[in-house]
Amino acid sequence: MSDFTLDGQGPVHGQIRRAVAQAILSGRIPPGGRIPPEAELMALFGASRMTVHRAIAQLASEGLVRRNRRAGTIASPEARGRAVFEIWDIGAEIAAAGGTHAHDILYRATRPATAADAAALTVEEGAPLLALTTRHLADGAPVQLEERRIHLAAAPAAAAERFAATPPGRWLLDHIAWTEAEHAILATRTPPRIARWLGMEAGEPALVVERRTWNGEVPVTFARLWHPGGRHRLIGRFTADQGGLPGPRARAQQRG
Repeated sequence: MSDFTLDGQGPVHGQIRRAVAQAILSGRIPPGGRIPPEAELMALFGASRMTVHRAIAQLASEGLVRRNRRAGTIASPEARGRAVFEIWDIGAEIAAAGGTHAHDILYRATRPATAADAAALTVEEGAPLLALTTRHLADGAPVQLEERRIHLAAAPAAAAERFAATPPGRWLLDHIAWTEAEHAILATRTPPRIARWLGMEAGEPALVVERRTWNGEVPVTFARLWHPGGRHRLIGRFTADQGGLPGPRARAQQRG
């Protein structure tokens, strides 16, 4: 029980979800291992039953835990295979490196999906979405530009959220369940519109991560994350999981 530590970021149910997920993905709770009953988690975190139940329900919807009336809640045997980028958050990475994270919203529009939006988000053209461009800074220096599309049918509360205290990606992790994610990583030259916001010269190399998430069959969000190629890298670490299956871990690293 002492392994569970809240990070103080965002709603309590989201903090509990991340604390338990981290214990599963790090192997402290092995595949098939028992998750403490909700009553124990309530006492540990000083949280209400509804708050704890919501956190565990989200873990179940994401496939990280399985719930059984007789056996209780256990870590899903497939959970470690979901570890790539599972808890990767630029703000958390900057804080872990001892830096100070800040963000600003550069563009925001609620509108029907264009043909390009529809292809990126895998929705019908004209579907309601929230388009955002967010810049992330570490100690005042820009390190990531986030171009994001949120499917409002999957996350209607996002339409009213200003993202002043919490950036869009972190807010989605805290409030919207997802069951499947897809990532693509590529290197490309930075176009002028991106270079301007990242303090780069147009044409400089950039590392780009594209991420899509779904909740069941419903698309939730698409994000294109731009990073200065000379100041950013992704590190993947793989360990043997039970049954000989890979258990990947990944993290982002800033290079000054």
